Amino acid sequence: MKVVGVTGPAGAGKSTVCRMLARRPGIGHVNLDELAHATYRPGGPAYARLLARFGEEILNPDGSVDRRRLAQLVFHDDKAREELEAIVHPAVMSALKREIRCHREGGTRWLLVEGALLLTSPHVDRSLFDAFVWLSAPEEERRRRLLAAGLPWDLVEARLRGQRGLLPPKAADVYVVDASGPPAEVADRILSLLRDFGWGVVSTRAGKPALE
Repeated sequence: MKVVGVTGPAGAGKSTVCRMLARRPGIGHVNLDELAHATYRPGGPAYARLLARFGEEILNPDGSVDRRRLAQLVFHDDKAREELEAIVHPAVMSALKREIRCHREGGTRWLLVEGALLLTSPHVDRSLFDAFVWLSAPEEERRRRLLAAGLPWDLVEARLRGQRGLLPPKAADVYVVDASGPPAEVADRILSLLRDFGWGVVSTRAGKPALE
C-alpha cells in the first residue's frame, strides 16, 4: 500500500477531491481533521491536557470542547497555537498509524491522507508517507469555494490573509498539482500524477481507473 499526503491552503479542494477519489476501487481516505476532533472528545487522548492548558473556558455546557472557541484563543497567539499542536498532533499521528494498519489489512492499495498541516507541523511523522501532493489554486477561486461552503466572510478573509505567501516546500517527495477548475478535473490530474509515479492503474468495469 502507498500512503499519499494531500495538503495545501484553505479552499484548495482537499476534502472534495479526496472524497471523490476514494469512491474508486482500491483507494482509501483519511481526514486528519476528523482524527484530531476525536482526540478532543471527553476521555480522548488530548482532552485532559487541553483542559489543563486552556481552562474550562474552552468547554461547551455538556463538557465537550468548543473547537471554535479554542481556535479563537490560539489564532493570534503563536505560542498557544504551538502548544495546541504539541498536544493534539502526536495523538493524531498515533491514530493515523492505526488507520494505516487497518487500511493495509483491508486491502487498500492507495491511502490518501488529507491534512492542512502535513508539511508544516513538526509533529508529523513523514516516514509514514510515500509522497505528498500539494493542491494549489488562485486565492479568488479559493475564496469562492470557502464562501460557497457556508463559511462566514470574516473567517474566510482571515484564513486567506493568514496563508498568503504559503508555498510548498521544495522536496523530492512533494508534488504540486493545479487545483483550479472543477473537482473532477483536479481528481484526474492527481490520478495522472499517481500513474507517473509508476505505481500503476488498471481499468474497471465502469471505465474508471483504479489503482493497483
